[in-house]
Amino acid sequence: MRVRASVSVVTLLCGVAIGQTASETTAKFDVADVHSSPHATQPFVRGPFYNGGRYELRFATMLDLIHTAYGVDPEKVIGGPNWLEMDRFDVFAKVPAGSSTESRRRMLQALLADRFSLVIHNDSKPIPSFALKAGKRPLLKEADGSGSGCNFTVENTTPPPAGGGPPQGPINLPVIVYTCKNTTMATFADGMLSMPGAGQYFQNRLVVDQTELGGAWDFAIKFTPKIPAGIPTVGENIPLFDALEKQLGLRLEAATIPMPVITVDSVNRKPTENSPDVAASFPPLPTEFDVAEIKPSVTPPGGPGTARPEIKNGRIYLPGITLKNLITVAWDINGNGDDLMANAPKWLDSERFDVIAKAPAGVAIGDLTPSRTTVPVNIDALRPMLRALLIDRFQMKVHMEDRPVAAYTLVAAKPKLKQADPNSRTKWQEGAATDSKDKNANASLGRLVTCQNVTMAQFAELLPGIAPGYLRTQVVDGTGLEGGFDFTFSFSPAGLFQVNQGRSEDSGAAAGPVPEASLPSGALSLFDALTKQLGLKLEMQKRPTPVLVIDHVNQKPTDN
Repeated sequence: MRVRASVSVVTLLCGVAIGQTASETTAKFDVADVHSSPHATQPFVRGPFYNGGRYELRFATMLDLIHTAYGVDPEKVIGGPNWLEMDRFDVFAKVPAGSSTESRRRMLQALLADRFSLVIHNDSKPIPSFALKAGKRPLLKEADGSGSGCNFTVENTTPPPAGGGPPQGPINLPVIVYTCKNTTMATFADGMLSMPGAGQYFQNRLVVDQTELGGAWDFAIKFTPKIPAGIPTVGENIPLFDALEKQLGLRLEAATIPMPVITVDSVNRKPTENSPDVAASFPPLPTEFDVAEIKPSVTPPGGPGTARPEIKNGRIYLPGITLKNLITVAWDINGNGDDLMANAPKWLDSERFDVIAKAPAGVAIGDLTPSRTTVPVNIDALRPMLRALLIDRFQMKVHMEDRPVAAYTLVAAKPKLKQADPNSRTKWQEGAATDSKDKNANASLGRLVTCQNVTMAQFAELLPGIAPGYLRTQVVDGTGLEGGFDFTFSFSPAGLFQVNQGRSEDSGAAAGPVPEASLPSGALSLFDALTKQLGLKLEMQKRPTPVLVIDHVNQKPTDN
């Protein structure tokens, strides 16, 4: 899902260079810390977050930075060096009093020009999209003025099993109810990628309003997300495109539509050095909540009255969460933690708790507003406070220790890879293959991944982020293949497969997932997909890996 910026590129003049410098822009951060992001197994852009004069944007590629600064869809940023979507940066800044969202965008524009020497210009280019069109009889009501904007609810969901883990047996097809009040067709089309589950239908293509319907409207639409092949379901399947036509009298047609774009003319890979006063300007964030309450949960997961998590305005509400989940978040442990957490008592994964906490003033926690291009919660600021809370209330004693853990090495069997243009951008994306004739493009499997100009070392590093359900530790490249490659592969979500968990006698840590053969239903595991489609293999071996060792933890928290 995508956050739509309020700045429209339609206002930009085609062909005019915007190689602005900081001196040409009145809006400017008071001071800014710009540096390369630390290594992360699953890096995703986080932010921007803002609170009390502090601005934070973490794990952002240059494409993310341009998207944030200029309010333009990532698909409309073209050109630039091949690292534009790979290298990641953190930006911390002090903002002058009285700033707005728009002025902070201009400050980021000035920062990119000053610290990265970014030069861009505006142009127009045909982009593969979907055109939203009106049928003969649109089923829309003129807005009555009561409320505005769009929101959603989810009906017919399958409650999780009482003991945790994935649902057993067929799942109920969840029905997404998307309701809009006082909304124009242009706004509706622009926000369709933000509809939950809609990205599976649009395959990263933008939607453009061509309905020719003026005014504002009230309407609601019900549809179901796409469910990968092999997952048994019950309930009516309501594809989004069918729902639009039958319920609203609208239709979507694939089209290539000229749109205003931003072209990157030049940008430096390394930002200029931070000023000497940066260290003093950004002291460490607080490590404790202002106030926090944690107590055993009385509502079973998925039962009547089940509340939803909420993170907003510095307030954190996490109902019915296991201590194991809290620990994996607090200590940044990938996956379910089985192989990266030692000495964990069984009840960690069964007993549930409600957490309510308030972050100190000036700490931007973010919120749970859906977003397709960014992680909406400032998890890096939340983790130290959550760690301190768990240590205090459960009397936890823990330490980190390198232990042998089963991990994967990527090796070449019979490679089926196409050499890439070295000047093309290095990236991976979920969605339609760039070559419609690619025999590996099978969206029905649930996951369709296209990689462009990716080296095998980069691919190994990206894999845990591409397939986190299968891989929880770093993958090492052992292919010996040089250069960048273009390729597409498709596979099924990890939840379709029964995964055996072996336990290493000498390490005490789970050995990790053992790939099963692909299912008769047609589902294909990541491991089989890599071998059959790309001629690559993931081989398991033990490597020293940091493991969280739990020395002591109480089963009940101390009183609030």
